[in-house]
Amino acid sequence: MSTHRTRPAPCPTEVVVGSATVAELRGELDVVAALRLSARLDALTAGPSPDLVLDLRGVSFIDCSGLGLLCRARNRVLARRGRLRLVSDSAAFRRILRYALLSGVFEVHPDLPAALSAGSDGDPAVTAVA
Repeated sequence: MSTHRTRPAPCPTEVVVGSATVAELRGELDVVAALRLSARLDALTAGPSPDLVLDLRGVSFIDCSGLGLLCRARNRVLARRGRLRLVSDSAAFRRILRYALLSGVFEVHPDLPAALSAGSDGDPAVTAVA
Protein backbone atom coordinates (compact mmCIF):
# COMPACT_ATOMS: atom_id res chain seq x y z
CA MET A 1 0.00 0.00 0.00
CA SER A 2 1.41 3.36 -0.96
CA THR A 3 1.26 6.40 1.24
CA HIS A 4 -0.35 9.32 -0.50
CA ARG A 5 -0.02 12.67 1.21
CA THR A 6 -2.54 15.36 0.48
CA ARG A 7 -2.23 18.97 1.47
CA PRO A 8 -5.10 20.85 2.97
CA ALA A 9 -6.72 23.34 0.64
CA PRO A 10 -4.97 26.69 0.98
CA CYS A 11 -7.68 29.02 2.21
CA PRO A 12 -6.68 32.63 2.39
CA THR A 13 -7.35 34.58 5.55
CA GLU A 14 -9.45 37.57 4.50
CA VAL A 15 -10.30 40.89 6.13
CA VAL A 16 -11.78 44.11 4.82
CA VAL A 17 -9.80 47.27 5.51
CA GLY A 18 -11.65 50.36 4.35
CA SER A 19 -12.75 49.50 0.84
CA ALA A 20 -10.00 46.90 0.25
CA THR A 21 -10.23 43.17 0.76
CA VAL A 22 -6.92 41.84 2.11
CA ALA A 23 -6.30 38.13 1.47
CA GLU A 24 -3.28 36.59 3.18
CA LEU A 25 -1.87 33.64 1.23
CA ARG A 26 0.45 31.13 2.88
CA GLY A 27 2.56 28.15 1.91
CA GLU A 28 3.38 27.10 -1.62
CA LEU A 29 1.72 28.68 -4.65
CA ASP A 30 2.19 25.79 -7.03
CA VAL A 31 -0.10 23.96 -9.45
CA VAL A 32 -2.05 22.25 -6.66
CA ALA A 33 -2.57 25.46 -4.69
CA ALA A 34 -3.43 27.42 -7.83
CA LEU A 35 -6.20 24.96 -8.67
CA ARG A 36 -7.58 25.18 -5.15
CA LEU A 37 -7.31 28.99 -4.86
CA SER A 38 -8.61 29.88 -8.30
CA ALA A 39 -12.31 29.79 -7.43
CA ARG A 40 -11.83 31.86 -4.26
CA LEU A 41 -9.83 34.55 -6.07
CA ASP A 42 -12.45 34.54 -8.84
CA ALA A 43 -15.10 35.23 -6.19
CA LEU A 44 -13.02 38.04 -4.67
CA THR A 45 -12.63 39.66 -8.09
CA ALA A 46 -16.19 39.10 -9.35
CA GLY A 47 -17.86 42.36 -8.35
CA PRO A 48 -17.57 45.78 -9.89
CA SER A 49 -14.40 47.73 -9.05
CA PRO A 50 -12.79 45.12 -6.79
CA ASP A 51 -10.06 46.45 -4.51
CA LEU A 52 -7.92 43.44 -3.63
CA VAL A 53 -4.67 43.25 -1.68
CA LEU A 54 -2.91 39.88 -1.77
CA ASP A 55 -0.48 39.52 1.13
CA LEU A 56 2.18 37.10 -0.11
CA ARG A 57 4.60 37.42 2.83
CA GLY A 58 3.59 33.94 4.04
CA VAL A 59 4.24 32.34 0.63
CA SER A 60 7.34 30.13 0.76
CA PHE A 61 7.38 29.06 -2.91
CA ILE A 62 5.81 30.20 -6.16
CA ASP A 63 6.02 28.57 -9.58
CA CYS A 64 4.56 29.42 -12.98
CA SER A 65 1.13 28.20 -11.89
CA GLY A 66 1.22 30.60 -8.96
CA LEU A 67 2.29 33.44 -11.26
CA GLY A 68 -0.55 32.49 -13.59
CA LEU A 69 -2.99 32.70 -10.68
CA LEU A 70 -1.74 36.21 -9.86
CA CYS A 71 -1.99 37.24 -13.52
CA ARG A 72 -5.54 35.90 -13.76
CA ALA A 73 -6.54 37.85 -10.64
CA ARG A 74 -4.92 40.98 -12.07
CA ASN A 75 -6.70 40.62 -15.42
CA ARG A 76 -10.07 40.10 -13.72
CA VAL A 77 -9.56 43.13 -11.47
CA LEU A 78 -8.52 45.37 -14.37
CA ALA A 79 -11.43 44.17 -16.54
CA ARG A 80 -13.75 45.29 -13.76
CA ARG A 81 -11.92 48.62 -13.31
CA GLY A 82 -10.59 47.65 -9.92
CA ARG A 83 -7.21 47.51 -8.27
CA LEU A 84 -4.86 44.72 -7.23
CA ARG A 85 -1.93 45.24 -4.88
CA LEU A 86 0.60 42.62 -3.81
CA VAL A 87 2.45 42.65 -0.50
CA SER A 88 5.86 41.00 -0.47
CA ASP A 89 9.14 41.90 1.19
CA SER A 90 10.94 39.06 -0.59
CA ALA A 91 13.83 39.92 -2.88
CA ALA A 92 13.46 36.44 -4.40
CA PHE A 93 9.82 37.14 -5.34
CA ARG A 94 10.76 40.44 -6.95
CA ARG A 95 13.53 38.65 -8.84
CA ILE A 96 11.04 36.02 -10.08
CA LEU A 97 8.75 38.80 -11.31
CA ARG A 98 11.69 40.43 -13.07
CA TYR A 99 12.79 37.18 -14.76
CA ALA A 100 9.20 36.50 -15.85
CA LEU A 101 9.02 40.04 -17.27
CA LEU A 102 6.23 40.87 -14.81
CA SER A 103 8.04 43.35 -12.58
CA GLY A 104 6.25 46.36 -14.05
CA VAL A 105 2.90 44.60 -14.25
CA PHE A 106 2.05 44.33 -10.56
CA GLU A 107 1.84 46.97 -7.86
CA VAL A 108 4.09 45.46 -5.15
CA HIS A 109 4.51 46.91 -1.66
CA PRO A 110 6.93 45.76 1.07
CA ASP A 111 4.32 45.66 3.85
CA LEU A 112 0.60 45.86 4.42
CA PRO A 113 0.47 49.44 5.76
CA ALA A 114 2.30 50.68 2.64
CA ALA A 115 -0.11 48.81 0.36
CA LEU A 116 -3.17 50.11 2.18
CA SER A 117 -1.97 53.70 2.42
CA ALA A 118 -1.25 53.65 -1.31
CA GLY A 119 -4.99 53.49 -1.90
CA SER A 120 -6.67 54.29 1.36
CA ASP A 121 -10.11 55.88 1.51
CA GLY A 122 -9.37 57.22 4.96
CA ASP A 123 -11.39 54.41 6.59
CA PRO A 124 -8.99 52.39 8.78
CA ALA A 125 -11.70 50.10 10.19
CA VAL A 126 -10.90 46.40 9.87
CA THR A 127 -13.67 43.82 9.67
CA ALA A 128 -13.65 40.11 8.86
CA VAL A 129 -14.97 38.80 5.56
CA ALA A 130 -17.58 36.05 5.84
